[in-house]
Formats: sequence, structure tokens, C-alpha cells
Amino acid sequence: MSDEAFEQAVRDYANSIFRVAYHALKDRHEAEDVTQTVLLRLYQNPEPFESREHMKYWLLRVAVNESRKVLRAPWRRRTVPLEDWDGPAPEREENGVWEAVLALEAKYRLPVYLYYYEGCSVKETARILRANPSTVQTRLQRAREKLKWALSDEEEGTGYVRPQSLS
Repeated sequence: MSDEAFEQAVRDYANSIFRVAYHALKDRHEAEDVTQTVLLRLYQNPEPFESREHMKYWLLRVAVNESRKVLRAPWRRRTVPLEDWDGPAPEREENGVWEAVLALEAKYRLPVYLYYYEGCSVKETARILRANPSTVQTRLQRAREKLKWALSDEEEGTGYVRPQSLS
């Protein structure tokens, strides 16, 4: 890969890689580390890509795999975060959707992010997550139900206010 092609790929895909890692890890610094690792692997990759779509798929797949490696790391299991990060998240939405998506379990959060924010099809999302398309469709449906539940303020007619936790 030429330096110019690599620089163009960084401009085109670095934000997407970061957002996928951020959704998987919920930590800005770890997501930045994963982004750097993925871009380094791209730079070192000797194989040419068939198309830009193939490169995007490859980068998102590597980002998911690298994020999973971080989640499986033994040091991560032994640490407890002092407090949740309150800084600005990428593409934060004013109506609480972003926070609700981040509150979903990872098995729902990643398909929602890839499908709605990155514009991947169900089939592409399934390939990236190494899952069946029917599993991705089920997770998207369940995630939509959880988001609908979390984003509505009250139960109809009961006055019961729903908690904001989605886990």
C-alpha cells in the first residue's frame, strides 16, 4: 500500500474504526489504542484489497477483533473504573438516543452501531461480528425494543417511570 493510499484510508476510516472500538469498549483511551493498532495492521498488510468496500469491511472486522482482545485481557478483569467518563462522545445526540445505545449490552450495542451509524447491511454486520444474519436481525429487534422501553418516560396510564438502565 502506498503512503498516499494509506493516508487516504486513515482520513476515510479512522473515525469509523474509533467509533466501533468505542462502542465495544466504552473507553475513549482504549478505543484510541485499538484504532492505532488497526491502522498499523493496515499499513503492514501486504495484500491488496479488492475494493474500498472490502477495505472498510476488513478494517471494521479487525477493529471488532482487537476490541474483543482488549475485553479478554486479564488486566482488564482485575481493574475497576474509578468513575465513568463524562467527556463528549462522538456524534452525541441531544434526545438521549446515544446514551441509550451506549447503555445496551455489547451484543446489542455493536449491531445497532454498525447497522444504524455505519450503514452496514444486516449481512455485512453479520460478517463483521461473525454471526448469522438471523442472529443480527434478532439482536437488532431486541435492541429496538430495549431502546423504545428506555426512551419512553412513563408506562401508559400507570404513572410508573421506567429506570434508565438497559442491562
